[in-house]
Parts: sequence; C-alpha cells; structure tokens
Amino acid sequence: MDTDAITFGTDGWRAPLEEFTVPRVRAVGQAVATYLTDTGDERPVAVGYDARERSAEFAEELADVLCANGFDVVLPERDRPTPVFAYGIVDRTLAGALVITASHNPPEYNGVKFIPSDGAPALPSVTDAIADRLAEPHAASSGERGTLRTADFVSPHAEHVLELVDSDRVETDLTVAYDAMHGSGRATTDALLERAGVAVDRLRCESDPTFGGTAPEPAPENLEPLIDHVQSHEADLGIANDGDADRLAIVTPKRGYLDENLFFAALYDYLLEQASGPVIRTVSTTQLLDRIADAHGETAYEVPVGFKWVAQGMADHEALVGGEESGGFTIDGHVREKDGVLMALIATAMHAEEPLDDRVDRLLATHGSIRQDKRSVACPDEQKAAVLSALEAEIPDAIAGGTIADVNTADGFKLTRDDGSWLLLRPSGTEPVLRVYAEAADTTLVQTLLDAGEELVRDVRN
Repeated sequence: MDTDAITFGTDGWRAPLEEFTVPRVRAVGQAVATYLTDTGDERPVAVGYDARERSAEFAEELADVLCANGFDVVLPERDRPTPVFAYGIVDRTLAGALVITASHNPPEYNGVKFIPSDGAPALPSVTDAIADRLAEPHAASSGERGTLRTADFVSPHAEHVLELVDSDRVETDLTVAYDAMHGSGRATTDALLERAGVAVDRLRCESDPTFGGTAPEPAPENLEPLIDHVQSHEADLGIANDGDADRLAIVTPKRGYLDENLFFAALYDYLLEQASGPVIRTVSTTQLLDRIADAHGETAYEVPVGFKWVAQGMADHEALVGGEESGGFTIDGHVREKDGVLMALIATAMHAEEPLDDRVDRLLATHGSIRQDKRSVACPDEQKAAVLSALEAEIPDAIAGGTIADVNTADGFKLTRDDGSWLLLRPSGTEPVLRVYAEAADTTLVQTLLDAGEELVRDVRN
C-alpha cells in the first residue's frame, strides 16, 4: 500500500475520494493506535465523523482498527460537529479522537484529523510521529480486542457551553436564522440556540451529503439565501456553520455578510467587558485587534496560520480569546479548539446586548477603519517550497508605492508598510495554492496590494 499519498497539513489529511481510500484510512488508524501504544496511553478513543456520504463508513473502519489494537472506542449516534468531539475528549478523559471530516471542502473530498487528549489541535510533533508510524493494520500482540459503544457527545458539550455563556444574556424575543449548509451543525447548533430561548429559522438543515451541489464553505457567495432572509428583516441575525461546524459566519441586517475580522474584533471587545486577557491572532488576521488590546492595556500575540498555533498561543499566554480570519475561534474556559457551535451562542448573546452592526461601527469609529481581502494563486504542493525560496530573494524595499517597514517570516512573508497596511504571501496547508492577503484602510489600496502580491508570485515562478 502506498502511504506516501497521506500527508498531514494544517488540519489533518484531506484528499479527493479517489485518493482517500479505505486502506489508507485504516493505515492512519493503525498509526494512531501505534502512537498511543508507544506513548503508553491505553485510554479509550473517540471516533467521530461529518455528514459526507462515506464518512460513517470510514469512521467504522477506524473504529475496527483501533479495537483490533485493544482500544475501546466511543462512536456518536450520527454525524456531529468536530468541536463536540474535542470537548468530549476532555469531558470523558479519553486518549484522543479521530474525526472523519473534510470540513469546508467540496463533497468529493474527505479527510481525517487526530485530536490529542487535551482537546486542542495536534502539533507537528504529534502528526509527524503519527506519519512515521503509517502501516497496514495489525492486531494487538495481546490479542485482546477493544469494545465499541455509542454515546451522546452533544448534551455534555451543550451543558458546558450554556454554563460558559450566561444564557440570561440572550433575549428570548430574538430570532436567529441558522444555516447548517447541510452539514453536521444541523440539530446541534440550532438546538443549542433554542435551549437558550432563541427563536430559530432553519435554512439547509436537512441531511444532504452533496451539500446542495456546493462546498459547505460559509463564504458570502454561498450564503445568499441567509443574507436575503436577514436583510428582509425575517430574522434579527444570521449564523452559518461550515461542514463540520468548527467555524461560523455571521450575517447582520446592515452589512449582510460580516467580515470575520470585524466579528473577531467585536468578540474581543465584548469579552473585555467581562474579563481581561490578551488575544491570539494569526498573521493573516486583522491588526484592529492590536488596537483594541492596546486601548485596554492588553497584548495581541501573532502566530502562524493554523489553529494549532492559536491553541498553543492561548496556552502560552493564558489568553482570553484566540482566532483566525477564516472564522475559527475559541475562548478561555473552553477546549483550545475552534468551535462554531459555541461561537453561535456567543454571537447571539453579543447581538442581544448590543446589535453587532452598532458595536462594529463604534469600534471602527474609535480605532480606525480596516479593509481586508485575499486571493488564491494556483501552486502545486511540490512547487511551494521553491516558490517561497525564490520569494525570499525578491522581497522589495517598497510595495504599491509604500516603504516596507517590517518583514515577518513566521508563516510565509508578511510585508508591513510604514502606514500600517500589509501584504501576506503564504502557502495553503490544505489546498494546492498560495494565499495572498492584504489589509489597509480602504478597499482600493487592498486591491492594489493584492495585485502587487500576485505579480510578485508570477515573477518568481516565471
């Protein structure tokens, strides 16, 4: 069996279904079983899965391999959000969880991720150790097969979240439109909101492994029905989850789709009303957070893209909140894994206290306007290292007419100009593309910076 096709990126291994085969999935299961055995962890393992057509089948294959290696396995009763398994690890004192999910990728993809015993994303030291152990499955030397049982992962997570977020802050006359995008958030996120006393209008909450013919990615172009529903005043707020509900998008009456950077800024501002602490953001996330932190005598810490680095930063700095511009967030007191179910409840509580549009307007008036956008440039995985190496030799002294004041190489190349605007060039960890990000005070400059970034990439590839 060819295990070279199994590569662990930013958030596990994802691949088209023609590559994501049963033998390879079983090899990942064996690698995790061997890793846990070698580290002396004999506790049970959770195996979860998302709403994709073959996800339950792949989960059963993983469970079979783990049981053959002597591990007891706990399965959910159906597809459920990835974050409920992350919380379940800590709640049930498990060795970890394997989750079959390709998150926001199109339906012809699937994936698998391992979440260790702390409920936070696996760091490279763990995923590298697992990759080193990829092999065809074998039975435990003792010959004792583990047990397999199903359990409710949703209720304990809901109880914890309702304690963490004071549900009294959520007004019962609020109507939230929830779009599950046919993913695993259905009957989980919407059920949580109803438990908090909110009226919920459900959109795309039926099971559909094709996700209606599109990727379950809560981007503006995929959320037009939700945007129309909110802006026609049929609901006070709109919330969407991605395919495995670890991320969310927000829709407001005034703005329609609310930029995730602006939501993150509003979230930090809201949490600072109740507590104190620094914020962890990725290099691709808005520096508006830095301004808010400075105004409160706090610190914003910048980490590479990938929620594993956000989680590590939260542990290192005892942060109040951590997140990334792609819509993944978590807060102090919860597991250090992005959780779109938790955040749906917090977003609702925020909106009940002060309309999100008003809070964002206030923050921008106080701390200055920001605009951000990004593009993707096709680049095969095997060419990424060469392109980045070439870029290192081509970093200019100025870009788009502005002098570069700082170059950050923590994750690709982040070029910050003397006016505070910036351009970031980095490789995607999940797709064969280079990401080009820019932030500035106005949309025109953002697009100019993105054009300059794309030109830089083209120059070094030619």
